[in-house]
Amino acid sequence: MTRPAGEPRPPVGGAGPVYPFALPRLDHLAWQEHPHPDGFLLGGPSYVPGVSGLTAWSCLAPALAPDNSAVAFVSDHDGSPRVWIRPLLGTGEEWVVDTGPQPVVDVSWAPTGAHLAVLVAPGGGEHTQVWTVQPHGGDLRLLAAPDGGSASLVRWTARGETVLVTETSADGVSRAVLVDAVTGGRQIIAAGPLLRPVAISRDHARMLLRRGPRGRRRMYVVDLRSEALGGHEPSGERLLLPGLPGSTDDGALSPDGRTAYLVSDAGRDRAALLAVHQGAEAVVLAERRDAELDRFALSADGRRALLVWNAHGRSELDVMDLERGRLRHLPPPPADVVTSARIGWDGALAALAAECPQEPSHVVLCDLDQGRYRYAAGAGRLPTAAGAELVRFPARDGLELAAWLYRPPHAQGPAPYVLFLHGGPEDQERPAFNPLYQSLLAAGIGVFAPNVRGSGGYGRAFRQADDRELRFRAIDDVADCAAELARIGAGDPSRLACMGWSYGGYLTLATLVTHPGLFRAGVTVSGIADFETFYARTEPWIAAAAVGEYGHPDTDRHLLRALSPLRALDRLTAPLLVVHGAQDTNVPLYEAEQVIAAAAALGLPCESLVFDDEGHEIRRIANRVSYVTRVTDWLSAHLHPHR
Repeated sequence: MTRPAGEPRPPVGGAGPVYPFALPRLDHLAWQEHPHPDGFLLGGPSYVPGVSGLTAWSCLAPALAPDNSAVAFVSDHDGSPRVWIRPLLGTGEEWVVDTGPQPVVDVSWAPTGAHLAVLVAPGGGEHTQVWTVQPHGGDLRLLAAPDGGSASLVRWTARGETVLVTETSADGVSRAVLVDAVTGGRQIIAAGPLLRPVAISRDHARMLLRRGPRGRRRMYVVDLRSEALGGHEPSGERLLLPGLPGSTDDGALSPDGRTAYLVSDAGRDRAALLAVHQGAEAVVLAERRDAELDRFALSADGRRALLVWNAHGRSELDVMDLERGRLRHLPPPPADVVTSARIGWDGALAALAAECPQEPSHVVLCDLDQGRYRYAAGAGRLPTAAGAELVRFPARDGLELAAWLYRPPHAQGPAPYVLFLHGGPEDQERPAFNPLYQSLLAAGIGVFAPNVRGSGGYGRAFRQADDRELRFRAIDDVADCAAELARIGAGDPSRLACMGWSYGGYLTLATLVTHPGLFRAGVTVSGIADFETFYARTEPWIAAAAVGEYGHPDTDRHLLRALSPLRALDRLTAPLLVVHGAQDTNVPLYEAEQVIAAAAALGLPCESLVFDDEGHEIRRIANRVSYVTRVTDWLSAHLHPHR
C-alpha cells in the first residue's frame, strides 16, 4: 500500500474528487483563533460517501523537536502505523523514519534532538518493544524487549540521552529501567507486580512510581539516592495520598523532584490535579464538578502545566502557571477529543492529537501563550461524515446513562440501529472518529454508542457501579439502551443489532444470552466468552488487574461462571459474527474459538473473521478495510433483509 509522496490515490468507488497524497507545506498556514473551516484539507484519500472512512488515515502521539523545528508522529497513511516527521519551519517535505516493518504505537523526541524513542508492536500484537533511531533514520537500536513479555516507553529523563522504560516479564513482574540510548547501559530502579514508573527528577534522585490495578492505583515517591548500586528494591519509598479511596493514574515531578503533581480521584469522585510538596499535605490545584481531568503535561522547567479536561466526553483545555497558581482557559480545540498532549521543551508550544466524528486523528499545535491553534498534519475533514448528538436517559434503577447517537442520513421514521459497546470496561465512548460508524451510516444503519455503568469519564462511583455482582446491572443497561432508542423514535425495535470490542465484545455476548430476542444480530470483537479460560490464558498482569472488577478465579468461581456467556450460549437466538486477532494476548484467540465451536455444536448461525497479523486492536489499514466492510455487509444483510 506504499506509494511515493505526491502521487495521488486512485478514486475509491470510481467517483469523487482526488486530493494530493503529499501534505502541503506548513509555513503558509496561519495561526487560527478558531477551528479550521469545513473542507480544509491537508491531503488524504478521495472522499466518497460510504467508503471515505475506510482508508482515512490518522496521525497520533505527536512529539515536538527540542527546537520546535519539526514534529514527529505516528501515522498509518501509507498502510501501516509508522513514524513520520513534519518540518514546521522552511519549505522541507515530511519524511518517514525507517524503524522496520512492524507497526509503531508511540514516538518521543530526545531532549538533545539526536534520537527518537519508538514503541513498536511486533506482529501487531501486545508484546511491545522500545527502540531508538535517529530522526532521519539510521542507528536503529533495540533498548527494551523482555523475552515473552512487553516493554513500554515512559519518557526521556531530560538528562543526557536516558530513557525511562517499563519491562514486564512473562511472569507478570514489571521493572522500571533507565536505559542509556547511546551506550545501552541499563539500571533497574524498581521491580514488582502491577508497577509503572511515571516520572523521574532531572538528577535521577527521585522517582514517581505507580503501583496497583486499574481503578485502584497508588502513587509513591521513591528516593533513589539511598538505593544500593545495581539493586532494584529502592528504599525511601513513600505513599502519597494515604488512606484515601480511589485511584491515582498519572502524574509528574518538578525538575528538582520536590513536588509531585498527581492526576487522582483519591478522596473525591472525579479526577483532579493535586500537588504534594515533600512531606506536606496534598493541595488541590484544579478541580471541576462537571468534568474529570483527563490528561496533564508539565513543561520541562516545571513552571507551566497543560490540563485537558473530559467534559461529558468532549475535551477542554487549561494552562496553569504553577509558580503563581493561576489557571487560564484556552479556546475550544479544533476537534471534540484530544487524545494526546505534550508540551515542547521550551514550554511555549504544545503538540496535540485531536479528532471528531467527521475527522480522523490529526496533529494540532497550540501556542500556550496566545491560545491559538494551527494544523500540522492530518487527512482533513470528511465532508460526508455524520456527527453525533449526546443523549441522556435513566436506566431501570434510575441511574443516569449517556450515549452518542449517530442518525442515518435520510431516515424516514424508525431505522435499523447498531448498539456499539466500548472496551475497558472503564473506557469511555466519546465523539471520536470511527470508520465503522460512518460505513454503517452510509449503509442506512444508525449507531447508538452508550456509556453504560462502569464507563470512565463520569466519576469514580459510576466507574465502580458494575464491579463483581453489579455486572448484571450493566448487562441490563444494554437492554435499557435498546428501549431508549425505541422511546425517542429513532430505532426500529425489530431491526436492532448489538456489537462491541474487548469488554464490549463480552458485554455483547452477555446481553444476547441474557435478553434473547431483543437483537436481530450480534458482533463480538476480541471479547471474553468464559472467565475461567480467560484468567487461565491471559497475561498474568491483566489477570491480576481484572480481579477487582470481575472477581477472583478461585474464590469467586460461581460468580464468574454466572457472568460467562459461553455457559449460557444455548440461549442465543441472534446470528453472530466473531472477530478476533490471532496475536491477541490480552483476550486470547481461544475465547473466540470456544464461541465458534459451541455455536456450531448447537447449530447456531455463526461466522468468523480472524486476522493473523493483528492483536487486541486492528492497526493496519488493509485489515481495517476488511473488518469494516465485512461487519457492514453482514449487519446490512440482517437489518435490511429485503434489500
